Amino acid sequence: MKVLVTGSAGFIGSNLALRLLDRGDEVIGIDNLNDYYDVELKKARLARTLDYEGYTDVRIDLEDRVGIVDVFKQHQPHRVMNLAAQAGVRYSITNPHAYIDTNIVGFCNILEGCRHYGVEHLAYASSSSVYGANTNMPFTPHRSVNHPVSLYAASKKANELMAHTYSHLYDLPTTGLRFFTVYGPWGRPDMALFLFTKKILAGEPIDVFNFGKHKRDFTYIDDIVEGVIRVIDHIPSPNPDWQSNDPDPATGKVPYQIYNIGNNQPTELMDYIKTLESCLGKKAEMNLLPLQDGDVPDTYADVTDLVKDLNYKPNTSVQKGVAQFVHWYKDYYQID
Repeated sequence: MKVLVTGSAGFIGSNLALRLLDRGDEVIGIDNLNDYYDVELKKARLARTLDYEGYTDVRIDLEDRVGIVDVFKQHQPHRVMNLAAQAGVRYSITNPHAYIDTNIVGFCNILEGCRHYGVEHLAYASSSSVYGANTNMPFTPHRSVNHPVSLYAASKKANELMAHTYSHLYDLPTTGLRFFTVYGPWGRPDMALFLFTKKILAGEPIDVFNFGKHKRDFTYIDDIVEGVIRVIDHIPSPNPDWQSNDPDPATGKVPYQIYNIGNNQPTELMDYIKTLESCLGKKAEMNLLPLQDGDVPDTYADVTDLVKDLNYKPNTSVQKGVAQFVHWYKDYYQID
């Protein structure tokens, strides 16, 4: 299969590209190597795929309409996994336009490419952030998510609405994936595990929001990638039981589907930090702070549909996942 992966130098994208290449697929990787975080880390991730004969490296912004059309026209991908996005809940509060440019305009360009060049299936990254002010747990995609608390979350909800429209108008099969707090080797430096590890090793205090009381459904990178692979291979069908007088938000009368991919085992932040301290053999000094604007207190993924449709459930424990990250971190940064 020929698969277009956007965000191919990103945390999830680079790991996904490797898995696809290892199983014999061709991968066209799009990334603009922006400086939202360490570009050298992105280049190091990318270097792992560049040696593969089946990998094509494309440097372009998603919002470059003509450039994206050229990619689809030249490479004619069978399937697309859109992972490129401006990430970060807190960054969206101070830099809103970056989210409109990449997550809305850029996603529209991807949808248009899929529509005009016969793509069999578009899968795309949504986020657990779309659950916003919802507190009914575990979070299920079969309930509405109309109360986002950050522009990042709103942009991801908009992606789901845009995808449904293209599934309806053009019969384009689309699948949205709501990822829950992804962590692990080659992760993002702006996320908690990376920040905490760096500061604890340097003997600096870590900022612990919501006084460490909030819970996250931390999901290991390998589990995320396995879920994504299964979704790419599973083209959604219209739901014959869908009712317009009681509409199911996760499906439709069109080839449209939304899945959660989460560990289904929420962990309190303080317990996560204790696990990290154990792996590092060093205690953290903490600045206990209130919940930040845009954050939600807890996340918890209902993965019933993932198990039913794809026979898959993430299962890596936080203890194992954090240990794997620490091993990678020390090796990558050459720390004894």
